[in-house]
Amino acid sequence: MKCFSLEGRVAMVTGCNKGLGQGLALALAEAGADIVGVSRQSADDTRRQVEHLGRRFYPIEATLGEDAPAHIIERALAQTGKLDILVNNAGTIRRAEALTFSEEDWDAVIDVNLKAAFFLAQAAAQHLIGRGSPGKIVNIASLLSFQGGIRVPSYTASKSGLLGLTRLLANEWAAHDINVNAIAPGYMATDNTQALRDDPERHDAILERIPAGRWGTPEDLAGAVVFLCSDAARYVHGHALAVDGGWLGR
Repeated sequence: MKCFSLEGRVAMVTGCNKGLGQGLALALAEAGADIVGVSRQSADDTRRQVEHLGRRFYPIEATLGEDAPAHIIERALAQTGKLDILVNNAGTIRRAEALTFSEEDWDAVIDVNLKAAFFLAQAAAQHLIGRGSPGKIVNIASLLSFQGGIRVPSYTASKSGLLGLTRLLANEWAAHDINVNAIAPGYMATDNTQALRDDPERHDAILERIPAGRWGTPEDLAGAVVFLCSDAARYVHGHALAVDGGWLGR
């Protein structure tokens, strides 16, 4: 359907060298978008797959939480001339009991998951509004945007904050025809959940609660991100779409 096409659009995806970010980038490319890939390390594998789909890939190596978000957007615009879509996917996690959780681990997670996401969105929106163009911003939230979890205090705080931020930005930018929404993935088979999947007790307890009966994969987010970044979602603002195998409905 034409309303789901992303032909002619440029999408920035952070943390796209592997895992969910790679899956999101490939989904957008398959829908017709060129990709600006922001990652700490080389994203050559993602680049090859995007180019195999017939789309352009513009790599930007940057460390979120250290490199200025406005400068990252500037580097992208120097290569592409425009941005239409921002997917704030990059994230990090630190695990420890709340009684012993360190300030260093708190700051490391908040700086990447929340602070960098906000200032990237701000810089992208400034570009879109200055250009007089509609745009899409999708923040990758989490089940812990809705639940407390255990042993991940800064991650829970960052993802809860990201959901609130999604709603605030939607309130402010909807009038500019910028859709700000979120995707809340469930338990996905990625590096961030490796510790859980390696713990037989936690693995089995999590799997038992997922109605779909399996861990999610990056491909499971493809339809959600294409929808939210397309004209099909023009009247969707401030929404968090859970892609969780039914976890939240259990």
